[in-house]
Amino acid sequence: MAGKRNAGNKRPSMFEVAKLAGVSHQTVSRVINHSPDVSDATREKVRKAVDELGYRPSNSARALASHRSRTIGLIAGGQHFYGPVSTISSIEAMARQHGLFMAVSMVHEALCSQEEFDDLCRTFDEMNVDAFIFLTPTDVMFSAACRTQITSPRVIVTSTHGSIGVQDGLRLMKPADRRRVSVVGMDQWSAMSDVMRLVVGYGHRSVLYFAGPKEWRDAATRLLAWNKLCAANSVSSVTVQCDTWESSEAYGKMNHILDNIGRIGGSLPTCVICANDSQAVGVARALHEHGVRIPQDVSLVGFDDMPAMDNMFPPLTTVRPDFEQLGVAAMREAVPAGGGGGELLRLVAARRRTGVGAGDQPQFLGACAPPLMRAFRVRLADSNSCGRVARRGSARFRDAVPETVPIRRHRLPNVSRF
Repeated sequence: MAGKRNAGNKRPSMFEVAKLAGVSHQTVSRVINHSPDVSDATREKVRKAVDELGYRPSNSARALASHRSRTIGLIAGGQHFYGPVSTISSIEAMARQHGLFMAVSMVHEALCSQEEFDDLCRTFDEMNVDAFIFLTPTDVMFSAACRTQITSPRVIVTSTHGSIGVQDGLRLMKPADRRRVSVVGMDQWSAMSDVMRLVVGYGHRSVLYFAGPKEWRDAATRLLAWNKLCAANSVSSVTVQCDTWESSEAYGKMNHILDNIGRIGGSLPTCVICANDSQAVGVARALHEHGVRIPQDVSLVGFDDMPAMDNMFPPLTTVRPDFEQLGVAAMREAVPAGGGGGELLRLVAARRRTGVGAGDQPQFLGACAPPLMRAFRVRLADSNSCGRVARRGSARFRDAVPETVPIRRHRLPNVSRF
């Protein structure tokens, strides 16, 4: 019958399905919309008729009948970065699983203006989207997502801290709008607490921390959590502030630090923590070129568990955020049947690949604890770059340093002992 339909170039209607199945068109509608008020035998007859005719429901008709478009509007930044892209992929997969459609607009996370954000929201409103999901990795996007005037429910995916706090952002909304918003985020605090337990467990007391761009909320949250944890655990930490997430910048800064230590003497911290894996790649390259061994001389930890980190030598110890679960949590808040709303901050944690020191609940520190949180567990991929530290004292450079190195060619003076 599908062949006959194609030959006649006519799309079969619900009435034709009802006639073939010997039921009313209302029954066909109930089957298509997964109503429980249909017997199994009748449901099977309708499904066979649908398959035989090649019938597909009209989305516009369903939208008119239900006053819902079955479409979620997604405005997202960070499309060039692993975390946001993974979250977007999870959101789209969850939408397909529920028979929903996604209207997606990608913006530059640092350059998106309030006017541009509002224009996109108006465009989605004209499409009659059922809800909005805003993936806001930066302060400017989070502020725009809170300020935009929309009547549909909104889910904001972000981190707890930045230049504007979550509760401060919610206060930018009208009281009526605040009742239709959910905030979903990764539990950075629990993840950094897990990293600290690992670092302290290996006996480190001197750490170099590579921070991400200040305008990124993930970077701000991780840095704040790390500094609080260092104070609580008597760990000395020096922050290297980066303007980008790129490995090339971390590589250049680490080279500068190593060159200075080699020139004027001094102690290299026994551990380097990076706010993302890309930075860790640059740091690892600089350490290797200067003859500093990982993990025998310096331990190294990243964040995000990006693909191919296991192929580094040694494999990188890194935090694995559950981006899939983050997307699922965002969709559960966006889908009306999933509940949500009401100024909820739902925190999805990273997960640990091995069983090193994670509790079921994240540990937050005093006044910096985010409000209204729900948390999942934390996972840390403890591979080889943080373990097997040969000595607990300050690492020392080896005197023998290659005269030439790949890509960046330079000559180092003999490094004095320190």
